[in-house]
Amino acid sequence: MFLTRRSLPVCAAAVALALAGCATQPPAPPAKPSQPTPAAPVTPAVPAAPVQPTVPATPAPPAKAEFIPARFADLPGWSHDDLRAAWPAFMLSCSKLGGSADWKEPCAIAKTVDANSEAAIRLYFESFFDPHQVIAPDGSNTGLITGYYEPLLRGARKKGGPYQTPLYKVPDDMVIIDVGSVYPELANKRVRGRLKGKRVVPYPAREEIARNGLPGSELFWVDDAVEAFFLEVQGSGRVQLADGETVRVAYADQNGRPYQSIGKWLVQKGELTTEQATAQGIKAWIDGHPTRRQELFNANPSYVFFKEEKLPDPKVGPKGTLNVPLTPQRSVAIDRSQLPLGAPVYLSTTLPGDEMPLQRLMLAQDTGGAIKGAIRLDFFFGFGAEAADYAGRMKQRGTIWVLLPKLAR
Repeated sequence: MFLTRRSLPVCAAAVALALAGCATQPPAPPAKPSQPTPAAPVTPAVPAAPVQPTVPATPAPPAKAEFIPARFADLPGWSHDDLRAAWPAFMLSCSKLGGSADWKEPCAIAKTVDANSEAAIRLYFESFFDPHQVIAPDGSNTGLITGYYEPLLRGARKKGGPYQTPLYKVPDDMVIIDVGSVYPELANKRVRGRLKGKRVVPYPAREEIARNGLPGSELFWVDDAVEAFFLEVQGSGRVQLADGETVRVAYADQNGRPYQSIGKWLVQKGELTTEQATAQGIKAWIDGHPTRRQELFNANPSYVFFKEEKLPDPKVGPKGTLNVPLTPQRSVAIDRSQLPLGAPVYLSTTLPGDEMPLQRLMLAQDTGGAIKGAIRLDFFFGFGAEAADYAGRMKQRGTIWVLLPKLAR
């Protein structure tokens, strides 16, 4: 059914000219048992040496994915994907990656490509990139593909009437410690907490925040506690205010507690099956157990704080971790410890429900607290009711390839 096409082994200069003119068409060994020490003769006591301060042990890095060289002909549906839909998202990635050595040349050449020519874009990728199939550390070549979207909530700037649930900004008493600035071996490690006397203690978990609130940190008040919780899971959204204005609430930070899935909690408690633990299934369970709603929410100690942003163009998505707007159905969230942020990722999976093939080029432009693992993607569906429906039900198995510049030095 699918046509295939091999990479073109041509020089960079020749391809650059063609692009502008194409017509539209092993584990450690066990420790040895300690040997008994012979009794030593009694000697006069001497003062003990002073104890030296120790540097915190460096956490073991996560096991890395393996990238297996592949051909574009190996990518299911590659020849049928309209790459013009992915090109704007790719150019946004280049705006952030183009200064690095590996990406400088391909991103410079990308500026010469005819964005309206599917043939030119295909020639570009097949000439300047090599696909690599991603294999998980356990040897698996498939993983979990979920979905997310940008929700719309109704709210106000002041509490009152139906608007009783707060969305919080970053609290003034939360401190963020960059551990890597003290211990370089812990680079990119940050600790969030608050001061108690001269000590930094963990910042309150969700249960305490829900019980006591964060007075003075309210950003907005919304009319639906369930949608407010799911807004945290999505990471960003929009709030339609009572005066008619619509603003964006973007991820600002979180309380430093680990993310825990409430769907998994419901499955472990025997309340839902794995198949039922979709966003729609969880919301239905809450409707049937309203007195247990906060108990369920408290199973996730992580709490997300937001910041307000203007919404000059409703068609432009929220910014992801790469700090570029997300493109509906072309941006994905990844685990950046496993995959390079900003890189093109080819995805082969299915849509929920009808199981229709979903095979297309995506851009790794975001991350998420629940997105952990080599073959673990969160597919950004965009804004609106249809996006919400697909994202809520998306829980598919998929295979991925990462495209890396072949001209990297």
